Amino acid sequence: MSGKDFSVSVPASTANLGPGFDSIGLALDLYMTVHVTRASAWSVEYLTESYRSLSGASDNLLVTTIRYTADRYGREMPAAKLQVATDIPLGRGLGSSASAIAAGIEIADRLLALELPMHEKLVIGTELEGHPDNISASLLGGLTISHWDGKELAISHIKDVDIAAIILVPPVEFLTAESRGLLPEKLPYAAAIRSSAAANVFSAAVAGGDWKTAGRMMENDQFHEPFRKGRFSDFDDIRAVCRANGAYGSAISGAGPSLFIAVEPGRELELASVLKEKYPHYECLVAKPARCGIRSCEGVV
Repeated sequence: MSGKDFSVSVPASTANLGPGFDSIGLALDLYMTVHVTRASAWSVEYLTESYRSLSGASDNLLVTTIRYTADRYGREMPAAKLQVATDIPLGRGLGSSASAIAAGIEIADRLLALELPMHEKLVIGTELEGHPDNISASLLGGLTISHWDGKELAISHIKDVDIAAIILVPPVEFLTAESRGLLPEKLPYAAAIRSSAAANVFSAAVAGGDWKTAGRMMENDQFHEPFRKGRFSDFDDIRAVCRANGAYGSAISGAGPSLFIAVEPGRELELASVLKEKYPHYECLVAKPARCGIRSCEGVV
């Protein structure tokens, strides 16, 4: 590692987008930025209030990812001070853990001058996350459609995504482990076929820029939303309001509890205003897809 400080910036992500369970991710223009400085011992300082309980280096996800990457290549990791600023809501289904993992891989790559190819970073991130949806979107940007069998990783990447996004963020966190506990061990064959077909049409429609069709397919999931939507007392009502106001479609963001709404660019502020008035207990974020994924530079990003 040189003596120069550097920074790493990673976009948030929303995963699944309905039937693309554990395989489809979309990067969003909310960011985690980590400033890295040479130090004699590891330390992590969060500059964002809601993250400050995560400070400390022993079991911090950034540090454990950095060490995992170093160990994978049999390297000794020099210590550093990490200062983290982020506008990604914590524990709200917007890929905060995947963003930390992506940042950790990039920091290890720079600290050790590994010069890892992107595909290798994607594999490491998928190993740590267990699935490639969020991590591939955060590393690559845009929309990603991925397959991981525990050994081989294949990704189709759509860099330009012509939508605007609204995220409804509830006031409570929802742990991914808790959300996965709501899912059944088995799914009826007919339901799996319907959801697989919806994911296929969604992917083809997005690749062709047809978000009217993609939005309809977002709302035809059978893999996870029927089992998770009970956590939202107003899920069906919100979906109906979004449809009535011209949204392409809506879905639970990742494991939840946030809701992702895809809308035609230029109409997002109008719909956001309606949602803020009808559902004041949600934080309403207006975002857009992040075309670029992770980036790093000397000094501050």
